[in-house]
Amino acid sequence: VHILPHWNWAGKEGTKIPVFVYTNGDAAELFVNGKSQGIQYKNPKSKNSTERFRLMWKDVVYQPGELKAIAYKEGKVIGESTVQTAGKAHQLKLTADRNTINADGMDLSYILIEAIDKEGNLSPLADNKITIKLDGPGRIAGVGNGNPQSFNSFQSNQVNLFYGKAMLIIGSASQTGDVKINVTADNLKSDQILIQSKKQ
Repeated sequence: VHILPHWNWAGKEGTKIPVFVYTNGDAAELFVNGKSQGIQYKNPKSKNSTERFRLMWKDVVYQPGELKAIAYKEGKVIGESTVQTAGKAHQLKLTADRNTINADGMDLSYILIEAIDKEGNLSPLADNKITIKLDGPGRIAGVGNGNPQSFNSFQSNQVNLFYGKAMLIIGSASQTGDVKINVTADNLKSDQILIQSKKQ
């Protein structure tokens, strides 16, 4: 279950914001601060492709708080997702898909970089420039942020956040050992993570 867009629209309180939900279910119910906005159903026979895979609420009145979607398939709950209104970006957070890589010079670990507020919510408007420092038997194989208008290099020790996120790809070396990754940005607390490079 995936909800779009983010729920940080300061100054637009009372304004209608379209909300989209993507799910492998056949229906979903949307809630704003616990109040139901109704259930929407996919239309698998529609000639409009978006109606076959996307659910849309066009007139959701924005108020800060929690946006939640509960997805159903054949009447049974299959999952839910929430989006919170975030406070000011406070610190960086690193999450690796793999904390151990093969020391063969070819293996990769994908590390998500996020800006979060003091409560741990993603800060979706953060666009800070991130500086990456790496120590140990590894290399920066690539960086990116999903911004289609960006011309920045994918081979760099810096990357800008885009909607609060960026991706760092760490490549292994032929040596074993600990790869220490540290990320910093102006006005945000730094974060670090350890990737172990081992012979497998």
